[in-house]
Amino acid sequence: MRLPAVRGVLTEHRPLADLTWLRVGGPADVLFQPADTDDLAAFMAGLDPAVTVFPMGVGSNLIVRDGGIRAVVIRLGRGFNGIAVEGDTVVAGAAALDAHVARRAAEAGLDLTFLRTIPGSIGGAVRMNAGCYGSYVADHLLSVRAVTRAGDVVTIPAAEMDLRYRQSSLPEGWVIVEATFRAGRGEPAALEAKMADQIAKRDASQPTKERSAGSTFRNPLGRSSTGRADDTHELKAWKVIDDAGMRGARRGGAQMSEMHSNFLINAGGATAADLEGLGEDVRKRVFQQSGITLEWEIMRVGEPAAE
Repeated sequence: MRLPAVRGVLTEHRPLADLTWLRVGGPADVLFQPADTDDLAAFMAGLDPAVTVFPMGVGSNLIVRDGGIRAVVIRLGRGFNGIAVEGDTVVAGAAALDAHVARRAAEAGLDLTFLRTIPGSIGGAVRMNAGCYGSYVADHLLSVRAVTRAGDVVTIPAAEMDLRYRQSSLPEGWVIVEATFRAGRGEPAALEAKMADQIAKRDASQPTKERSAGSTFRNPLGRSSTGRADDTHELKAWKVIDDAGMRGARRGGAQMSEMHSNFLINAGGATAADLEGLGEDVRKRVFQQSGITLEWEIMRVGEPAAE
């Protein structure tokens, strides 16, 4: 594969396991860590259009299959993690961690506290319209800057992104580099206390000390097109998993957490095949038990290991 000259770092055949929270996965054909937006745009413009591009955040919601990814994986780093507060808006680089953005906003008296317990970075949160405690990215997002597959740098209003439950319409291969949010006002001390309470509740109910990728499956049914829950119809994924007898289920080194049955964890030595296979075991058992088809919330990418 012929690659354009860059100022950032290009690494061929780069293993990705250490870049994911589940610590599994084979190599990317190429890993590109751009120096800045101009570097990324020039690279995209010069890359063969036939080459697949996969933007990767901090790997918090991702299973990379054991055979790796036949693509150029783009991972944004230090040049893309700035956070700036301007009036009632927060401008965050795509590599900024959600938790850091929540804390920085709170210090300035702006309420983006829903981001505090969402694992991952802003680029991923925007792409999947992440949400927590009844608030979603769609409720606050004004616009994003992104680099297209052709290398153009564009600004996209939030209204054009079709943000819905865990989805957006951002084209494949486009890379978000920055997002602008509007937030309501609050007292910094009160916002900090609110986030501390959220963290305490999360740690009491979720296996935060384990190697997981957050919620494994979407809550079935009861979601409007805007991503908001309809509490009169919504089911909880953990409840249907429990009802199917799959809390604590294992396959190889993979396990459905005993603490929260919608969390898939690497209990030690799991392969990507173990994790994805266990997830499919759960989906099959839940369907047999209740007729409900669970949809993955964790993204699975790449190829299985060669036989």
